[in-house]
Amino acid sequence: MNKKKIGLFIILNFGISWLIGILGLIIGIKAFSTAYFYLAVIYMFIPSISAIIVQKFIYKEEIIKYFGFSFKINKWFFIAWIMPLLIAFGSLFIALLFSDINFSSNMVGFLSKYKEILSPNQFSQLQNQLLSSNIPVGILISFQAILAGLTVNALAGLGEELGWRGFLQKELFSLGFWRSSFLIGFIWGIWHTPLILMGHNYPNNPYLGIVLMTLLGIFLGPVFSFFRLKAKSVIAAAISHGTFNASLSLSTIFLKGGNELTIGMTGLSGLIVLIMINILIYLYLKHKNFSHEERLSV
Repeated sequence: MNKKKIGLFIILNFGISWLIGILGLIIGIKAFSTAYFYLAVIYMFIPSISAIIVQKFIYKEEIIKYFGFSFKINKWFFIAWIMPLLIAFGSLFIALLFSDINFSSNMVGFLSKYKEILSPNQFSQLQNQLLSSNIPVGILISFQAILAGLTVNALAGLGEELGWRGFLQKELFSLGFWRSSFLIGFIWGIWHTPLILMGHNYPNNPYLGIVLMTLLGIFLGPVFSFFRLKAKSVIAAAISHGTFNASLSLSTIFLKGGNELTIGMTGLSGLIVLIMINILIYLYLKHKNFSHEERLSV
């Protein structure tokens, strides 16, 4: 572990990201706006840019193998790709166990929340897209999620994952799987702070949203780290990350009641599912008894 190297990455990553985020907050950029979309895209690539600067230009070391950049396909790529859909449906099921939440086949609860957030034109487009489709909405969004998760969202996910599960996981591997994964997840969650304050994921509860996003980072971190290790490629983590982001609406679209803190993959129901998956990963790794160094090799 090179503490100076890690420190440079964190300073550079947070320095650039938070500078962009703070400037966005100052000029009043809000989530769901066009300006926010472009800001968020730039924001997502800062971890990889920071990692490349530190690894290649400051320390002058190779990056492809070091970051785990491999396209040698194995079954773990597929599992990483599909798992977010299972998390989405699991989050939906857990939410239905809460007393104030009900199933809504006509998506009235989902649409009512977006009516408060989107402009009238944006809301009308969303409503027409969902209600006029000849394909069942659940199937349509699932297909869109897995397609986006393998293409454009995977590219955006790679913008983060080269930094988190590429550079930082390699640097922190001596801590062991769980300590390194939780630490990366914590840093990753906090990194989202300026976006959360703009309304990302928790537009009505930004401060509690920061806390919940940090917890989600802590428990989602081991999931992406696990896929990076088992697939022996950071690409698998990027695909899983991209599909996760594309699957968010699946976990709330058929729910009525609750709020952004309790329902969905980024709410309490999603956190419960992630904790359960962490337990399954723990049992799997304990059963296989692989060393962290072996699982990091590519």
